[in-house]
Amino acid sequence: MKSTGIIRQLDSLGRIVLPIELRRSLGIGTKDMLEIFVEGNSVILRKYESNCLFCGSSRELSAYKDRMICAKCLKELREI
Repeated sequence: MKSTGIIRQLDSLGRIVLPIELRRSLGIGTKDMLEIFVEGNSVILRKYESNCLFCGSSRELSAYKDRMICAKCLKELREI
C-alpha cells in the first residue's frame, strides 16, 4: 500500500474529507459512489463501478431490483 502522506481528522459524525488533488488523480467526482473494504486493520476506499451481475460487463447496464444487468445478459434471460 502506498502512503500519500495526507492525514485527516474524523468529524463528530465520523466523516473525513478527501483532498481535491487525491480525488482528481483517482478520477473521483462529486456524487461518485465509493466502496468500503476492510483488510486487517486498514479501511480501503475504491471508486464503485457498476457491473453486470452475471458477466461483469460495465456496458449498457439496466437496473433490476437493485442489481445491474447488461443488455446482452438481459436478452439471454428473455430467451429462456
